[in-house]
Amino acid sequence: MQKHTRSEAVIEPCAQAAVPVMPHPEADRIMGLPISRQNPVQVLKTMEETIARHECGRYISITNTESMYHGLRDEKHAAHICNANLSLCDGIGVVVAGYAWGHRIERYNGPVLLLDASDYGQSRQWRHFFYGGKEGVANEMARRLKERYPGLLVCGTYCPPFRELSPEEDQQVVDMINAPKPDIVWVALGLVKQERWIQDHLQRVSAPWMIGVGAAFDYHSGAVPWAPPLMRRLGLEWVFRLLLQPRLRARRYWWSLVFVLEAMWRGLVRLQFLRRRGPA
Repeated sequence: MQKHTRSEAVIEPCAQAAVPVMPHPEADRIMGLPISRQNPVQVLKTMEETIARHECGRYISITNTESMYHGLRDEKHAAHICNANLSLCDGIGVVVAGYAWGHRIERYNGPVLLLDASDYGQSRQWRHFFYGGKEGVANEMARRLKERYPGLLVCGTYCPPFRELSPEEDQQVVDMINAPKPDIVWVALGLVKQERWIQDHLQRVSAPWMIGVGAAFDYHSGAVPWAPPLMRRLGLEWVFRLLLQPRLRARRYWWSLVFVLEAMWRGLVRLQFLRRRGPA
């Protein structure tokens, strides 16, 4: 996990990023970082169109406040968010920060997207590959999802070792992922690490979509309890996580709080909240 000191300067994120594969069709920006305006139906439709054309090399950034904190301080992470074909709001903190910048942002997080794509892709025969998680977690999640969505096509799972792979091992992993020709590669390696993995493999993995979904594998496998539906609807999932995993979450939520306060202050000072824009 990355560590940042108070002396580190905030960068201008998207000015530093490389030219994106496909610019965001529509996006609101908070301190320069994009959040797509597409609603869940539009997101799934965009995924469907790309898969139908057999185009490879697209990816979705699941963007929460911790990710945005890193995006303002790490050029590579900023490039991941800015160059994503879609950058989806993950968490109530992004919604709150968005208000200060005049945006009404709709949440669409990784665990929900994974469920929606599993359901939506049944009749379209989407092929899913699950990469990451602890030993056995991806397999258990796949088993549970196939019980819930009988038409779900899981073409592979793999839990990588908790160490850096050699170039030979990495190529073997790429070949293993490419062999069953997945339409979506879901990556669960934890924030920052999974985004780096996607960037390093974007031109090597032959799949239309790659999506880093963090703890989604844990939730859908039952390895870690997911917040109750009411708490999720109220935007209080973070409270449940903090109570469940205080040591793991404390520092990460501190980074999130720093970003939210910084974004709100800058947005309010610049009167960005007067430029009110609703969701698409």
